[in-house]
Amino acid sequence: MTQSDVHRAILAAWRIEQPRLITSLARMLRDVPLAEELTQDALVAALERWPEAGVPERPGAWLMAAAKRRALDHLRRAPMLARQHGIIAAALEIEQNTMPDLDSTLDDDIGDEMLRLIFTACHPRLSRESRAALALRMVCGLTTEEIARAFLLSEATVAQRIVRAKRLLSESGLSYETPQGEERNRRLPTVLEVIYVIFNEGYTAARGDDWLRPQLCDEARRLGRVLAALAPDQPEVHGLMA
Repeated sequence: MTQSDVHRAILAAWRIEQPRLITSLARMLRDVPLAEELTQDALVAALERWPEAGVPERPGAWLMAAAKRRALDHLRRAPMLARQHGIIAAALEIEQNTMPDLDSTLDDDIGDEMLRLIFTACHPRLSRESRAALALRMVCGLTTEEIARAFLLSEATVAQRIVRAKRLLSESGLSYETPQGEERNRRLPTVLEVIYVIFNEGYTAARGDDWLRPQLCDEARRLGRVLAALAPDQPEVHGLMA
């Protein structure tokens, strides 16, 4: 495999795994900005290591393990760890030693990683506007410019919403878990909004040389189908699909 092939493999793995890495670390650390920083560190590690050692058989697992090692190192370096951080560090160390299947902890019935992450990011303690902006930026990978265009707002306003949402999630120690039952229903309107924005950006692209971005349209329709199967009694879901 050439250096160019390795580089493409790294970027492909990164595009797929980045939302999962950030969300998993945020759930453990209760700190979204730190989770993003450690995820970036894992990417740097892959760029340094994979050209020499080769692309691992499970790139996502490799990136997750690298990110978790850095999370554990960060907690160990802190001069005065709070009791909660000590518990988190111990749990991370046990998980790192046992190296379980990364899918084994997904005990919800959503059955789709991207949809699961969108529900998780749409925390009810955030304002509805901030929830949608955070999910679109952190999970779906849309740029601040694209999100601003979707909501007819300035980039500065959207950027501030995202920063405030991250800060609230980090400073309040909110649970960053996949919602169930009624809690999931509370988040459903924002999730529908997020999926619609994804489709709309694909249908009329805000950037690039092409008017259409079919991959975004396809992903939005796919998420809608999964959601319709998950919540067949919700008319808003079927309205979105229509």
